[in-house]
Amino acid sequence: MKQNKEKFLWDHYYTEEERIVNIPDLSMYDYMMMHTKKFANLAVFNYFGRKMTYKTFWRYIDDCAKSLKSLGIKEKDVVTICLPNTPEAVIAFFAINKIGAIVEMIHPLSAEEEIKDYLIKTKSSLLIVLNQFYGKVKNIIKETKVKKVVIASPSDSMPILMNTLYNVAVARKEEKVEKNNSLYIFWKDFLRLGASYKGSITSNVKKDDQAVILHSGGTTGTPKSIVLCNRSINGVNEQAKVFFPEAEPKDSILLVIPIFHCLGLVVGMFIPVCRGCVIDIVPQFDAKRFDKLLFKYKPNFLLGVPTLFEALLSNKHLENADMSYLKGIVCGGDSLSPQRNETINNFLKEHNSKGKIVQGYGMTETTGPVCYGTKGSNKLGSVGIPLPGNVVKIIDPKTQQEVKPNETGEICINSFVVMDGYLNNKKATDEVLKLHSDGRKYIHTGDLGYMDEDGVVFYVQRIKRIIVSSGYNVYPEYIEKVLKDNEYIKDACVVGVPHPYKKEIAKAFIILKDGVEESYTVKKEIMDYAEKNLAHYMLPREYIYRDSFPKTKMAKTDYRALQEELLHKEK
Repeated sequence: MKQNKEKFLWDHYYTEEERIVNIPDLSMYDYMMMHTKKFANLAVFNYFGRKMTYKTFWRYIDDCAKSLKSLGIKEKDVVTICLPNTPEAVIAFFAINKIGAIVEMIHPLSAEEEIKDYLIKTKSSLLIVLNQFYGKVKNIIKETKVKKVVIASPSDSMPILMNTLYNVAVARKEEKVEKNNSLYIFWKDFLRLGASYKGSITSNVKKDDQAVILHSGGTTGTPKSIVLCNRSINGVNEQAKVFFPEAEPKDSILLVIPIFHCLGLVVGMFIPVCRGCVIDIVPQFDAKRFDKLLFKYKPNFLLGVPTLFEALLSNKHLENADMSYLKGIVCGGDSLSPQRNETINNFLKEHNSKGKIVQGYGMTETTGPVCYGTKGSNKLGSVGIPLPGNVVKIIDPKTQQEVKPNETGEICINSFVVMDGYLNNKKATDEVLKLHSDGRKYIHTGDLGYMDEDGVVFYVQRIKRIIVSSGYNVYPEYIEKVLKDNEYIKDACVVGVPHPYKKEIAKAFIILKDGVEESYTVKKEIMDYAEKNLAHYMLPREYIYRDSFPKTKMAKTDYRALQEELLHKEK
């Protein structure tokens, strides 16, 4: 990539060499192999105390790739991973890419109707899913084009003793997979399929080919499927040579951010794998046991959303803990207030860590981090400077003109990391990817922020009506649409209210249809309906029943009035 000679406010933070980003014309798999050949005997994973070397990792990827090919998976086919953080999820991710297929990542806690819609939308050919969610899959799989379902267990890569304990304590309670049904196959049996495959498992995939589909609310709040190219994910690792220079081979990172989340996938998994780091894989994060994770793994790097760091501060078992092993702490997914940022830094210093929490800014549509507090730009309350190769401008949302330093406007981004587009949705893509007068195409984020005279970016808030809960974007309008489809509900309005741990939680106001009484049975059926049709992180934490909603002058439901009502009530 040729050097951009245009001058930007943040240029002074970088050398001329650092501003040049060269992305090889490779798939994610080939790019990873290029960077990890020298790490063959180093550990890449630590999973419940069992470590896997890169050499073994590569072999598993090849076995998985052969098995995929033996099942007839071809280049550009979509293969869906619906798993928490496990070695199987990472192995499958690279194997799918190796054969030139496209990886779709799905939140395992998605409702069964969501899973069905995702599989149909992407025309997925194969699904790799956790055994605990077999019950969801069996109800919807026949309505999709999925030809095979691979059932994986959290115990598949556990040490022998822990595997045995898991199967005794947990697995026997789970719904058993239907016998003699050729649609389903267990992970270990799936890996054996490729033993007799003699064909090629390499592909001609290049950097600009589509590689990954992630699901998000998009910048408009409506759920969308985001398509990323190999270029975007490989490009973030090229940028990481500048923004994550502290990471060295054998360093460890605690992976609690799920890899179906862009931050976890790219910064928590892909970059550490390419850097020769050891990933301490945690399938399910329990804030109450955070101290045990830190005492067990003693990670050099910690990646999390603000919720994670709230758990760090509130855990009483860490009051006198020595955290000198921590040298890098990254916060993403949402922003911390300057006060909270400073509180966490003081906590780390008091516990002997030389690291300071560093914030960044990005979104799924930009493959994660666009700005990062690197090279001395980590001003309190900021999200840092644009990474090399990224151009960030702040515009007036009404006039589309760039505003002056320290003036608030919409954050717009031009970069090689920007998505290829929304899947099968050109209209939505064109609404956010726009050509500007400087000749560049920018993504309009829907976020408000400002850039100071040094080129440091400060995030302010979202333009659209979005609730951020534990680092996840929760979209009220989507929840309302789902609730309104219930047979008992006439109208629904969802609002966000502050929460001391999750930052915000959703609460739902409900108007029942005429003739429907507000009984225990009705309320229970509405809650059951929501649990079936909404992902766990989207579920309202309270349902408030009313006869009517306040209206705006345009005769629309005044959600702000309802929100104020709740805030006033909770004071």
